[in-house]
Amino acid sequence: MTALFALATSLLWGLADFGGGLLTRRIPALTVVVVSQTLAVIVLGAVVLATGAWTEAGPGLWYAVAAGVVGPAAMLAFYKALALGPMGVVSPLGSLGVVVPVSVGLLLGDRPGVLQFAGIGVAVAGVVLAGGPELRGAPVRRQAVLLTLVAAFGFGSVMALIAEASTTVTGLFLALFVQRVTNVLVGGAALAASVRRGGRALPEEGPGVIRAALPALAFVGLADVAANGTYAVAAQQGPVAVAAVLASLYPVVTALAARAVLKERLRAVQAAGAGLALVGTVLLATG
Repeated sequence: MTALFALATSLLWGLADFGGGLLTRRIPALTVVVVSQTLAVIVLGAVVLATGAWTEAGPGLWYAVAAGVVGPAAMLAFYKALALGPMGVVSPLGSLGVVVPVSVGLLLGDRPGVLQFAGIGVAVAGVVLAGGPELRGAPVRRQAVLLTLVAAFGFGSVMALIAEASTTVTGLFLALFVQRVTNVLVGGAALAASVRRGGRALPEEGPGVIRAALPALAFVGLADVAANGTYAVAAQQGPVAVAAVLASLYPVVTALAARAVLKERLRAVQAAGAGLALVGTVLLATG
């Protein structure tokens, strides 16, 4: 069950990242984050009301609040790092956030078997290579590397925090709702600050672009929410280290989606990374 839910997480995160990447070509990135998360809040609010999940409010929700604060901050750092580039360095480095939940799991007593330890190493290497790291070319700006590492730590922290937010299904609905509300508040504040500094909140073509993109924005927001939910279940069902690594295979999904939809050619290093990730997945699932 751990492997199944964790792989579902990687699929959902990979598709959400792919959809978000397409949307940011037409809509400012912060606007994509705020609108997609607002739509997710509406749906989750209805779920919380329908299931009576609010009755399970407790101290664990502070983990959800923390995840809601860290998530947008990590995404903002990641976007800034991508702007400084090159993407072929930034993207693979961003996937190193998996180290955080793996370390937390080991500290809490997770003891994966020998095959699973081997699978962790192989899968992490595959994820990094699937991002298509640029090993040659112009030197990378130190600021880009630092921002990427901050983002990676943030992404990994969100995974660790949301896994601790609740131990029941209805409680998880409430935790995800609180996380998303916090996401909107933090992201909205960042968007307002950006506008005050001269940034844009709307596309150059006007708000009609956002209205037309609402279904896609809703998909991105809800896929991200569902991924957090399936990851929390995976982390509760088995070793956190195994769940975290399998859930972090999403760059492979994003690369394959770009190949299928946009006809982007996979570089040799990306194809090798996808193959390693698959081998690592088999080792983790059977170890």
